[in-house]
Amino acid sequence: MKKVITYGTYDLLHVGHINLLRRAKELGDYLIVGLSTDEFNAGKHKQAYYSYEDRKVILEAVKYVDEVIPEENWEQKIDDVVKNNVDVFVMGDDWKGKFDFLKDYCEVVYLPRTVGVSTTKTKTDLHG
Repeated sequence: MKKVITYGTYDLLHVGHINLLRRAKELGDYLIVGLSTDEFNAGKHKQAYYSYEDRKVILEAVKYVDEVIPEENWEQKIDDVVKNNVDVFVMGDDWKGKFDFLKDYCEVVYLPRTVGVSTTKTKTDLHG
C-alpha cells in the first residue's frame, strides 16, 4: 500500500482543500492528514474558526481522507513519515522547497493551489 501525507489547518473547508486532498489521494492508496492543533496554530499566530476537534470530524468525513493525526509542531514531520511508512509527502506549491529535507525519507510533491480560493480570502470577503 502506498501512503501519502499532507498537513494543514483545514479551517472553513472549501473547494481548494477538496482539490488538494483529492489530488493527494490520487498519488497513493491511503491518505493521512496532519491537522494543525489549536495550540500549534496559536504558536503560529493563527486562529481557526473551528476547533481542532470540529475540523478533525469534518476532515474525517471527506472521502479522500483515510486518517487524521494531530500536527503539534514543525519538527514532527520526519517522525510522522517514518512512523507511518509514508511514501509521498504532499503540500501546496506555495511551500515549494520548504520540505525538501524530507526527500531523504520519501517522495516530496508540491501541488498547485486552486486559483482564487483560500481560507484567508473567505474570511476577508465575509468581514468586508
